[in-house]
Amino acid sequence: MPNSGPASFGLDDFGLDDRMRLFGYVTADNRTAYLWVLRAFDAARSSYHVVLHTSDVAATLAGLAATHPDCPEPATLELPRLLDALVDWGVLDRSQDGARAATLAEYRNRHSVYQFTEAGYRAHRAVEGVLAAGLDDSTLSRLVFADLLADLKALATANAAGDAEEVYRKLNRLDRALADVAERAARFYHMLGDLSRTHDVRPEVFLAHKDALLAHLRDFHDELQRYTPRLREAVAEVETTGLERMVEAAAEADERLFATPSERIADWQRRWSGLRSWLAPPEPDALSEADRLAGATMAAIGDVLALLRRVTEARRGGVSRESQLRHLAAWFTGIGSDEAAHAVFDLVFGLGAPRHVSVGYPDQEAIPSRLSWWEAPAVELSRTLVQSGRMPGQGNGRPARIERADSSRQILRERQIAEEHRQASAASGLVTAFGGGTAVPLDEAQAGALRRLLDLALSARAAGRLDTPLAAAAFGIRLTLVPASGQFTTVVTTGGRLHLDGYALTLTTAEHTSARPESRSG
Repeated sequence: MPNSGPASFGLDDFGLDDRMRLFGYVTADNRTAYLWVLRAFDAARSSYHVVLHTSDVAATLAGLAATHPDCPEPATLELPRLLDALVDWGVLDRSQDGARAATLAEYRNRHSVYQFTEAGYRAHRAVEGVLAAGLDDSTLSRLVFADLLADLKALATANAAGDAEEVYRKLNRLDRALADVAERAARFYHMLGDLSRTHDVRPEVFLAHKDALLAHLRDFHDELQRYTPRLREAVAEVETTGLERMVEAAAEADERLFATPSERIADWQRRWSGLRSWLAPPEPDALSEADRLAGATMAAIGDVLALLRRVTEARRGGVSRESQLRHLAAWFTGIGSDEAAHAVFDLVFGLGAPRHVSVGYPDQEAIPSRLSWWEAPAVELSRTLVQSGRMPGQGNGRPARIERADSSRQILRERQIAEEHRQASAASGLVTAFGGGTAVPLDEAQAGALRRLLDLALSARAAGRLDTPLAAAAFGIRLTLVPASGQFTTVVTTGGRLHLDGYALTLTTAEHTSARPESRSG
């Protein structure tokens, strides 16, 4: 029986070092020639010609040179040497075509045929993908959310009906779609970062695409905001049809021969967990990857607008980071001496002598002078020295005069004492006017004192404790509010009626809160 081990599968024969060597032609001296030789193999492969002789490679290169100005002429290339180097790197595989040979020497040297190895073809496609990458590839797919929603609903229907193959197809499609969204988003935001770093060199690239960029970001964010709650509901609907049954059905229809059933179940469970975390996390307060993507999109819109403002201001004023650095370089180049260059450097970059070196201790004899900086305690520095570089009192040479304004303070104090006595006098009649049950209206001063006590009492309420009595004391009066369901208290004043719904009001005297007259020295 032939060996059916790893040797029968192309990529399993390549170790890490072999796979890294596949890209050796990218950094070689004649890398452009190697690239076009591999493009010739790729072009022939698209026409179903897999195995090529050296003459076939030359003919294909001649056809490419006729349509691509960058392609070198086959006559200028040493094709046998280039092909042998690609074989050494593992990109191509060499075999012999015995039907072409007439002698043994021809068999060994003249009639070698070449074709891509599986790993070499993947390496070449990866290089071509990097070379062909552009702004068109860095876009956010906003139309995919409608497809995701439709696939989730179809997945719920298929899982409820027990259709294992349909469950597998829909789960596989959802997994690929989300991977594409995540990859596109990563490329797009990397592109924005590169654009922000290179706008000083090529501002015309940014200005040419700014309108399309902002419209694309806004459309993607609107679509994401519209579909995020609907996708969350669709994920919950799928799980209600039976999560374990769905995973087992997908694993059963999975056609990977070399994975055990338990490995396939674990893999599909992991894929669904990733899909759910992307669209609908299990915790209601947790942020999904879709929410984070929406936040990143809004931040990107702000970054693009800020970048647009900087580019516009730089072009309007003729000053940019590039022009500033060029002027600074010209100053350094045309300066006369090293001392002047050092002075310009200190001035431009804000470097100077340390501000704290000359500061000493307040008591010079408290710290022995024999102690080193490592052993001596730190010197206290003033805030003005650290922030502005000025010593305390350095502004005008002497500390500022303190304005005490004793006469103004005395007038304000007398007004405060008079107001306290007025409120205490007004409050003294509250117990008589209200506590006796009479209907004597309260005057404006008494009503003001009552409102002051009510404000103190009601501000002390605790959340969730509606049945707790409230109390406040001031001006020799104690006010108490007792919760009374279905009752209300009415206080009649000269300006109207004050209703306290759900409380019973009582007023008593509290001598310890009376204002005491201040003693004055004769």
